[in-house]
Amino acid sequence: MIATRSAPVFVTTFAVAYSILYVSAVEYNWALFTYHPAAEEFHFLVKPAKDAPAMYWYGWMATAGLAAFFIAATASWLSGGAAGRPWSGWSWVVPLTTMGVFCYLLSGFFIR
Repeated sequence: MIATRSAPVFVTTFAVAYSILYVSAVEYNWALFTYHPAAEEFHFLVKPAKDAPAMYWYGWMATAGLAAFFIAATASWLSGGAAGRPWSGWSWVVPLTTMGVFCYLLSGFFIR
C-alpha cells in the first residue's frame, strides 16, 4: 500500500483533534445522540433521562469522531503549502495529556 503525503497529516491531526474534542464533548455534554437502555431508544442530540439513566458516551464519541474527521480532512487537504507536516509526537502527547485531564475531572468520584 502506498501512503499519500497527506496521510500522516490526517492521522496526526485526527488524533489530536479527537482527543481535544472528546474532552470538550464530555465536559459540555455535546452528544450527537442519546441512548436510553431501559427503554431501548435512541434520541437525536441530548435528551435528559426520565426513569432510568441515559447513556451519552456513544454520542460523545460520535460527536468527537465526526468533528475530528472533518478537521483532519481539511488539514490534510491544506497541508501542501507552508503548513507542512506536523510533528507526529503530537498524536501521543495530546491523548496522554487528555488522560490526565480525565483523571482530574473524575477524581471527585474516587476521592470523597
